[in-house]
Amino acid sequence: MAIAVDAMGGDFGPATNVEGAVSAATELGLDSLLVGRRSELEAELRKLGYRGDRIRIVDADEVVKFDEPSITPLRKKVRSSIRIAAEMVREGRAEGMFTAGHTGAAMVVGKMIIGVLEGIDRPALAAVLPGLNRRRLLLDVGANVACRPEHYREFAWMGHFYAQEVMGIAKPRIGLLSVGEEEGKGTETTREVFTLLRQSGLNFAGNCEGRDLYEGDFDVIVTDGFTGNVVLKASESLAHLVEEALKQEVTRSLQASMGFLLSKDAFRAFRKRLDYSEYGGAPLLGVKGALLIGHGRSSAKAVRNAIRAASDFARRDIPEKIRRKALEFAPGTRHP
Repeated sequence: MAIAVDAMGGDFGPATNVEGAVSAATELGLDSLLVGRRSELEAELRKLGYRGDRIRIVDADEVVKFDEPSITPLRKKVRSSIRIAAEMVREGRAEGMFTAGHTGAAMVVGKMIIGVLEGIDRPALAAVLPGLNRRRLLLDVGANVACRPEHYREFAWMGHFYAQEVMGIAKPRIGLLSVGEEEGKGTETTREVFTLLRQSGLNFAGNCEGRDLYEGDFDVIVTDGFTGNVVLKASESLAHLVEEALKQEVTRSLQASMGFLLSKDAFRAFRKRLDYSEYGGAPLLGVKGALLIGHGRSSAKAVRNAIRAASDFARRDIPEKIRRKALEFAPGTRHP
């Protein structure tokens, strides 16, 4: 089985997606199905000199552009690369898929083509946040702009199961993103969600403030997709700012440059910790297959790591485990 890659998606198009797939094949031994315009994909493979058998091409002559409506792959471009990749997952011809293309379109094909798991109403996009002593899972980061209280509870379930299965945390501490740690803080919705999570049987640790995102005592943090997406984009921007500021400072004087050379390994480790390409993409939890959505500016390294993550996600059968546990777990009556 292979991972279907929306090879036409992303800011850099086929070149980066093909390079990432070749890297996954040669360095990790993973198979890919490059979905897109055959002539363009074959040309990129020739440039890289790849002649192995771990990469195959699947024809798709249409591309969903970033400025088109999210519903485009369902109504207008039924031969688009992003839709055909999703169809391959649904039909069992691919064990998962990755796209760095139109995020809204990716969520539409995830819900409507791959399908939503029984027992889940709203799939959620999950992202791993770096930290000093632990990583944290934040969801939703963009799939659901407006949410009802029960959707937050679903996010908490899925985050709990994902943290157990993928992050290896036996009893994840769940936090609700709010403006204060006290129970009564926040909006009317977050106060209602607080009550639902406290009664859920999960290991709910209370409200999580903004300062807790990177150093608090939480493993899974739940919020609506609007807030989560703002947090994620602001975090990426801040990480870039810190990196560029460090570069500027080390060029200001000979002493600073010498200090940089002496601590080069530490700077390299620091950059790796904040680099989104290390994770490849964010999984859409709650759909019937492994679907990872990457940054529009995904590099070849990010594509390679996304293929690895999607393959691992599928081989661990995470969607099926989430489905079973969501059906088995009755809120307030038993611990998952």
